[in-house]
Amino acid sequence: MKKVVHTLTCTLLLTMLAAAAHTVSFAEPSAEQLAAESEAYVKSTAKDTPTAPSAIVAKVDEACALLAKEGPAAFSKFKGKDSPFLFDGTYIWIHSLKDTRMLMHPIKYKMEGMELIPLKDERGKRFFAIMSDVASNSGQGWVGYFWPVPGTKDIARKVSYVKKCTMANGVEVVIGCGMYNGDPAAMEKLEIK
Repeated sequence: MKKVVHTLTCTLLLTMLAAAAHTVSFAEPSAEQLAAESEAYVKSTAKDTPTAPSAIVAKVDEACALLAKEGPAAFSKFKGKDSPFLFDGTYIWIHSLKDTRMLMHPIKYKMEGMELIPLKDERGKRFFAIMSDVASNSGQGWVGYFWPVPGTKDIARKVSYVKKCTMANGVEVVIGCGMYNGDPAAMEKLEIK
């Protein structure tokens, strides 16, 4: 009798655990949820002190090394609150060099797959076309334009560092990262397109 009760109790417990496991969701966040999480985290990392251009260059170099090793499989590492590529109120994005299509944007997920050449800032500058030209012709450089500040509706001047990088799968991309509050003395030394 004890053996039957023990078996029934174990069966009942296993059934209850299985049912509970089906009600708990371990689903990945949607693209929209991940973008919102990324944007909120970027906003939380913004600081009052100016960003050094060298910090932007170092983060882009780190991103290039990761993409050269892992290729597009690494895209998820650029999104979400645990990403080291969301920092100082900014983020890394990646677009293709060949056709200037957005491959990964941690905040503006609807831009992924979008052709960027026609995109203009509020002053009419086709800044993505310039970024691709800079990366293609010089390998890297700085581009200034006007863009929304993460977590706000404010449009501000942003100066971005872009670099040509070849991913593990052989695809050439442009990796970019910008700053809204660059160190004025350091910014004067940059050649900004």
